[in-house]
Formats: sequence, structure tokens, C-alpha cells
Amino acid sequence: MNKPSIKSKRVGTVFLALLFLGLFVGPILAQEQPRKFLLLKRGTNQKSQIRFYPGEDITYKSKKIGYFVTDRIVNLDTEYIYLTENILSPSDILEIDIRRKDPRNRTLNNLTSLSLGAGTMAIALEGINSLYQQRKLQFSPGLIKTSAILLGAGFGLLPLRYKTFTLSDKNKVQLVILEIE
Repeated sequence: MNKPSIKSKRVGTVFLALLFLGLFVGPILAQEQPRKFLLLKRGTNQKSQIRFYPGEDITYKSKKIGYFVTDRIVNLDTEYIYLTENILSPSDILEIDIRRKDPRNRTLNNLTSLSLGAGTMAIALEGINSLYQQRKLQFSPGLIKTSAILLGAGFGLLPLRYKTFTLSDKNKVQLVILEIE
């Protein structure tokens, strides 16, 4: 029988130590801290909820300031939103810019990019192919129609973005503080 080498004993010891740390110390360190976030709620559908956490930038228009201001959320409590430059009550907010936060905008952006890219690529590849094969630039009528439809759909989707969250009877802003006991 071969004896295990010193190197393999060290590797086994290190492995057991890491396993011990992962099993016993990891769950202690991974306990969740109190979660605080600003919740933009549109109706009862959970898919239309947007959350802003401390440390994130928020662009808002308040009753006191008639234009949009971008600031970073520092902390939240039950009454106020503490920003780096301001302290804001949720009742003072008129609108919040959600262009970068709303997941529906990412879907629209992807569809726009896909349509514009496909239309541009189709016409470019047809042009390159015709130059290579026939030594002159020619496009087939079917390809021009298809490219025009794709480009038109892409440009038509550009303005369809969710830009702002305006407070109303259906749209509410809530400060949520979840504490683990």
C-alpha cells in the first residue's frame, strides 16, 4: 500500500477547514440585514412594482422643486427618504423617472435593437452580396419591403418607453422597512 503524501494530507486538511467554515460560519454571516426600499406600486400587480434601495440614484420631481432632480438614496425610515442633498417625504413626490429601472423598458429596448439591427443587416448583406456577385449595387423588391418593415417597427418602438411614474390614486409610493427578529 502507498502512503498518502504530505501534500495530499494538507489538501485534505484545507478542504475540511473550508467545508467547516462553509457549513457553520457561512449561515451566520449570511443572515439577512433589515431590508429597506422605496416601493413604487401601480395597482396590485407585483410585476409593475419598482424598488429603489439605499445607495441607488433616483430622479424625481417634488412639489417644492418644479423640475427633475437626480440624487442618491442614503437611508430610509418610516417617514422620510434621506438623500445626499435632500430629505424628502413620499407625499412631496410628484413624479419619478423610471427609464432605467423599469424592466419593461429593457424588453422594449431589446425589441427595438433587434428590429433595427435585423433591417440594417439584411439590407447591408444584400448590398454586399450583389456587389460581389454582379459588380453593381442591386436590391430585390422583397428585401427592400422586409427591411423597411423591420426598420419601421424598430423606429416605431423607440418612443414606447415608460418614462415617469406619476403619483395618482392607482400609483402609490411606499417606504418599506423589513426587519428580521
